Amino acid sequence: MNSIEVSNLRVSYDGKKYVVDDINFNVKEGEIFGFLGPNGAGKTTTIRVLTTLIKPTHGVVNILGMDVTKKGLEIRKRIGVILQQPSYEWNLSVENNMFIYGTLWNIPRSEVKKKIEEMMAKFDLNDIKKVMAADISIGQRRRLQLVRELMHDSELLFLDEPTIGLDPIARKSILTYFKSLAKNGTTIFFTTHNLEEADFLCDRVGIINRGKLYAVDSIENLKSSYEGERTIEVMVNKDPKKLVERLKKDADGAVVEESVDLDHPIKIVTNKLPETMEIINNYIKEEATSLIWLNIKKTELEDVFFKVVGDHHNE
Repeated sequence: MNSIEVSNLRVSYDGKKYVVDDINFNVKEGEIFGFLGPNGAGKTTTIRVLTTLIKPTHGVVNILGMDVTKKGLEIRKRIGVILQQPSYEWNLSVENNMFIYGTLWNIPRSEVKKKIEEMMAKFDLNDIKKVMAADISIGQRRRLQLVRELMHDSELLFLDEPTIGLDPIARKSILTYFKSLAKNGTTIFFTTHNLEEADFLCDRVGIINRGKLYAVDSIENLKSSYEGERTIEVMVNKDPKKLVERLKKDADGAVVEESVDLDHPIKIVTNKLPETMEIINNYIKEEATSLIWLNIKKTELEDVFFKVVGDHHNE
């Protein structure tokens, strides 16, 4: 059974340009689906449609078997949504934030208290449970926002960059918890700019850019489809922008990530490793520059994403 079904979805805010342009995908029950794309790709707009905040301009979207344009209230009762924007009561303690949220979902009082204790312990909030939300750190507020949404059991959970502001320990803990939810049947729709997180968490991913969905598959299949590709990371000691221009001009079929300073490597994804290396070597000789860093590796999810987005950048 599919928890999410999207057919020919288009969304326009001005009636002229589609910010989401004819995308199609399904998300199976109990699946963790990563929705990946650069800023402005259409991710947030898609989430707004899926969570019934806005209506599609064209197309059909069903959530848990219900049409988003007809059953918005019923859908909202069965989903959880964690967005990037803060959503907690500043003038309430951490504990009372969680209590209020639990009662809003009509969870019995005795169960709310039990759930608060469980979530406080699991996500290391006991030491600040009596502290006002306004007086805790940014990372603690983010944890509160996440934990508060997890107070009630959702059939489908939407996570928009859920780990922003979390330290590495808290990040690993929350991602592992999401995995456990999926094993128990919760479907998760997950957006992130952290491709390592997507690789760790997701069963399948979709890659969107400029409103169009260019790839939907398992992570392993996506990696396999780019098996012949290699990623080169290179740093030179002067004028990296000139090397970028040379690679864009002469490295046939390669996608080149621009670097305009000396502190970050230029990334090149190519299926013509020897030819690309020859371009780099010739450049170093001709420009009398020195090589600071060179790394050649098999293509990972981050590089697949970079290649897919780069291939369609000018469409």
